[in-house]
Amino acid sequence: MNTKTGPFTLPPLPYADNALAPTISSNTMSFHYGKHHKAYVDKLNELTAGTPFADMSLEDVVKKTSNDDSKKPIFNNAAQIWNHTFFWSSMAPQGSAPTGPLLAAIQRDFGSVDALKELMAKEGVAQFGSGWVWLVASGGKLTVEKTANAVMPMAEGKQCLLTMDVWEHAYYLDYQNRRPDFLKAVADKLLNWDFAAQNFAG
Repeated sequence: MNTKTGPFTLPPLPYADNALAPTISSNTMSFHYGKHHKAYVDKLNELTAGTPFADMSLEDVVKKTSNDDSKKPIFNNAAQIWNHTFFWSSMAPQGSAPTGPLLAAIQRDFGSVDALKELMAKEGVAQFGSGWVWLVASGGKLTVEKTANAVMPMAEGKQCLLTMDVWEHAYYLDYQNRRPDFLKAVADKLLNWDFAAQNFAG
């Protein structure tokens, strides 16, 4: 049996799979991380085997395939690996609060942290079908963007600070069709503002 693994790997979670409960259950994490995220890694290795993409970083694969329809399957899987890895880091078991320059930028561009959280949840609800909602730094300003399917602002050269996943598999086992409840709970309880500050400083 061929046990060779490809160059792309499933990154470990930054916390235990039950650490976000009860907001996100270990049951959801076992499927979302252990099945969905892993499937993107496996598929990308299959699609890139024997190609120049196999020797690239994940970010380079995303950027080089983002506007090439002939490479859409590669982009979709590479982007979803990046998006999910970023999503896990966008959350922390106890959450956190923004401080310093990031807090000042939030207050400048949104008025308050609560207003930003409400906007992220609202945009996540407004995203039709599967996708993501992002806090982005671009052109000296913070903005909230929603994207469909695997699309992400990083491919356009923007600095992503945080994201929330609005694909149904992110919440359906815990919240069924109540996407607004899921987004509000994540925004209020789990967002990792320390991670956002690191990205903002970078």
